[in-house]
Amino acid sequence: MKNKETRRKFIKKAGAAAIFSAGSFQAPMAFANELARGKKRKVKVGLVGCGGRGTGAAVQALNADPDVVLHAMADAFEDRLTSSLGLLKKAHGGRIEVDKARQFIGFDAYQKLIDSGVDVVLLASPPGFRPKHLEAAIDAGKHVFYEKPVAVDAPGVRKVLEAAKKAKAKNLSMVSGFCFRYDLQKQALYGKVLDGAIGDIKSISSTRNGGELWYKERQPGWTDMEYQLRNWYYQNWLSGDFIVEMFVHSLDMITWALGEKTPIAATATGGRQWRTDKKYGNIYDHFAMEYDYADGTKGFCFTRQQRGGSTKNGVEIQGSLGNAYYEGSRHEITGKNPWKYGGEVNDMYQSEHDALFKSIREGAAINDGEMSAKSTLMGIMGRMAAYTGQTITWDDALNSTEVLGPDAYDWNLKFKGPDIAVPGKTKFI
Repeated sequence: MKNKETRRKFIKKAGAAAIFSAGSFQAPMAFANELARGKKRKVKVGLVGCGGRGTGAAVQALNADPDVVLHAMADAFEDRLTSSLGLLKKAHGGRIEVDKARQFIGFDAYQKLIDSGVDVVLLASPPGFRPKHLEAAIDAGKHVFYEKPVAVDAPGVRKVLEAAKKAKAKNLSMVSGFCFRYDLQKQALYGKVLDGAIGDIKSISSTRNGGELWYKERQPGWTDMEYQLRNWYYQNWLSGDFIVEMFVHSLDMITWALGEKTPIAATATGGRQWRTDKKYGNIYDHFAMEYDYADGTKGFCFTRQQRGGSTKNGVEIQGSLGNAYYEGSRHEITGKNPWKYGGEVNDMYQSEHDALFKSIREGAAINDGEMSAKSTLMGIMGRMAAYTGQTITWDDALNSTEVLGPDAYDWNLKFKGPDIAVPGKTKFI
């Protein structure tokens, strides 16, 4: 009964069954800025990272509020910015106010954009840059949408946790790219789980299996640094490996369903069976993890990215009164309290931005900072366990001093990132 009551209190507090409220923080007072007070209608948005996800985020921001304009853009590469700008002009025409003077290129482009007079910053560069970009945006007093994951190593996670505290103190909104938190179907499903529909949770499992992804052949004139950045997914110092970059969505749903509990330890395995060519950098192509929780709950996870295999993306939760399932369009509970979702289906990517700009207009801050940092650390923790072959505790992971990337960036920098990890040989740092 105590566990059920705890879940009920949590769900009422977090509002996971309410539209756009999962993982959010309601500020006790309005933003101290002109946007919240209604004295300023136009919202100037800046986009950092002009790839496909960043371009999509810009479109969704423009769709979220009729007075949003795109004011500035930043990317490491001019061709990506130019391509994105062309697409955005076709979609939103006159609301794209990105003059040449506000098209910033290079490693310091993010800071120039932050200083260009924007109100909201969209962060969609590779994850290895996320902590520094997020920290700078919050320090400058900007509202932020930032893609997942939030970091690739523990020092980066700690920076994001500090930025979240600053954002809370400043009443700034931080909406993360953990888009499933903004999906109505999953809000309803996990709301019922948290409210006790399947009883006490005994175990939870998640699987995400898929095929091969993109790769860009090296072009004449590319330095080693440009080649790595163009293929950032295959460098763990930029992506965190795919357990952090992609499977983190599944880990976040586990954390959500368990009432934001974090595991006390992780044991894992992984390796490279398909990604044996050097073009795949230093990341794995499969992971399997077991997460242990203080109350005895077990979390089992499996993910692979290998061509030719079966595919699956789902979460299954086993409880004392029944089971809960998510896979594709299936959102269902079986057992004592059977249920199937039959309500509205929303565009969760758009809903993130609807929530962000609504919060800015109403002065009710959303702060996904702690939630997104913890879910990211869960992925980093699993990667550490797989890379080293050791059981890694939550405190071990959080306090790790390992930094995967370089201290500074330069186009001619000779930096190859960590060696491909060998379980039992690679050391925990």
